[in-house]
Amino acid sequence: MNLLFNRLAPAIAGITALHTSATTLNLGTVFHYVGVQLFPGAWHGGGDELTDRYVGTPYQGALPLVATNAKRAGLAFPDATHHLATLVRWCVAQQYVVPNPVTARILSQLHAIRTVADMATLVGVTPRQLQRTLKRQTGFAPHDLLKVLRIQQSFRKHYLDLYADQAHFIHAFRDATGYTPVQFRKRFGGSSHSD
Repeated sequence: MNLLFNRLAPAIAGITALHTSATTLNLGTVFHYVGVQLFPGAWHGGGDELTDRYVGTPYQGALPLVATNAKRAGLAFPDATHHLATLVRWCVAQQYVVPNPVTARILSQLHAIRTVADMATLVGVTPRQLQRTLKRQTGFAPHDLLKVLRIQQSFRKHYLDLYADQAHFIHAFRDATGYTPVQFRKRFGGSSHSD
């Protein structure tokens, strides 16, 4: 889950859900958004607040996203983080965001997880119990969650720390983003550690 805020237009904000399939957004060459990414399964707010598309229209929901965005408008990112943290604390107090010990444990030991069986052992349940728990809490099957988390990590680590070989990484990256790592870097200018 991501709480997203347009840095140039305070009324434009929203809550997006994480997906395991590629989504192509026409962002142009400039991206004026800042956001807060929540652990999978931590969001317990209403599903009617979520969007699965580009956040580009004024927010109409009940959360104080627009007020938060207005407070941080014009501030440099380090100065604006206080307002984002205040919003997260508010969401926790309202129980829109709650701790998820299963995903927290998985994320804290992600480097040690190679298979769904490893994940189940780490959490202390059978693979079938993990399947039911993660699907209920996050909407993801264990394998899909692992796939998304590894792709996210590949932006911060070398892919060989996460995948058996380059071909496996490229296949997983293309499945998740719709692009090969080289195509992604050319289009969005990000680092994918495919070199």
